[in-house]
Amino acid sequence: MADSLRDQLLKSGIVTLAARKAPPDKPAAARKPARKPQKPPKAGEIDLAKAYALRSQMQDRERQQAERAAAEQARLRRERKARIQELLAAGNVLNKAGAEHPRHFEYAGKIRRVYVDAEQLRALNRGELGIVQQGGRYLVVSGDVARQIQAIDAHHLALLVDPAEAAAGDDGVPDDLMW
Repeated sequence: MADSLRDQLLKSGIVTLAARKAPPDKPAAARKPARKPQKPPKAGEIDLAKAYALRSQMQDRERQQAERAAAEQARLRRERKARIQELLAAGNVLNKAGAEHPRHFEYAGKIRRVYVDAEQLRALNRGELGIVQQGGRYLVVSGDVARQIQAIDAHHLALLVDPAEAAAGDDGVPDDLMW
């Protein structure tokens, strides 16, 4: 029972050692299927490997160009933000801690609110003051500073009433409306 399968086959005579050591009939190269020779590309055609390489290079160039454009946009945005911050840091912010009059305005599709005193409220409505959004806060600034910020980046200007429109007094509410 300790005989291996090889020993058992040799004893039975099914397999002989000479048959096992005989060289194969065909060489190894002949047993593999032959590859078809590739045809040379016709004039005006490129082979598939070159086409893939060209497409990969083109995609890399487009990706690098998009990254450079995004980096340039980010740099410009940082510069605009720094210039606005310089304007606001120069003591141009007129917000008061004890202001009790809310001034509502629309910004980014929502109604926002900033608290001002009575004189600032009249000046805001006349267009002498403006409101700027910086760092999630709404800051009351003079009209000149608001126009400078609008020239730098109009998205930061939250409210600046046009003086010509304020003088006309047309706020969309009929004069004969009684509250």
